[in-house]
Amino acid sequence: MDAQLDTLIRRLARLPGLGPRSARRAVLHLLQNRETLMLPLADDLGQVARAVRNCADCGNLDTGDTCRLCRDPQRDRQVICVVEDVGDLWAMERAAAFRGLYHILGGTLSAIDGRGPAELNIERLVSRAADGVSEVILALPATVEGQTTAHYLHERLSSLPLEVTRLAHGVPVGGELDFLDDGTLAQALKARSRIGGD
Repeated sequence: MDAQLDTLIRRLARLPGLGPRSARRAVLHLLQNRETLMLPLADDLGQVARAVRNCADCGNLDTGDTCRLCRDPQRDRQVICVVEDVGDLWAMERAAAFRGLYHILGGTLSAIDGRGPAELNIERLVSRAADGVSEVILALPATVEGQTTAHYLHERLSSLPLEVTRLAHGVPVGGELDFLDDGTLAQALKARSRIGGD
C-alpha cells in the first residue's frame, strides 16, 4: 500500500469509533467519491480548523469568541450546568431539557492521569458563579473521577450564595452523558438533587 494512503488510514483509525478496518473502508469510499465527497470534506475540515475556537465564557466550540448559547438572550443566566466536555454539552442540548448556561471543565480530576484542579477550567467557573448565579448543576459522569470532581467543586462553590445540585442517579454508574438517550438525560436533569442534602 502507498505510504500516503497508509498514513491517512492510520490517522482516521485514531478517531473514536473507527479501527483500522473501518478506516480502510472510509478511505476507499472517499477515494471512490473524490469530487463529491473527499475534496469538499477536505475543504470543510480546513475551514473548521481555521474558524472554530473555544468560547471565552463557557468553553463550547463556535466560530465566535462567545458561542451562540452564551449569546442567546433567552437562556437563563442564573443557572450554570457544568459538564466534562463539549460532547456532554451537545448531549444535554439534544435532550432539549435545559435552558440555562453551560460550563465545560475540560475533564475530571484524576490523580492517575495527573489531572489536578489547575488543569481544569475551575477558576473561570468560580468567577462566573460569583456573578449573580443562583444555581450550579453538576452534570458530571457517574464515575469515581466524576464524583471526586463534583465534591471538589461543591467545596469550592460552598462560600457563594447559590445552590449546588447534581443530576439524579438515573444516570448509570460508569455512564457518560454522550452515550445516554435523550429521555434518560431529560429525566436525570429534572430529578437533580442538592449535594450534601438528603
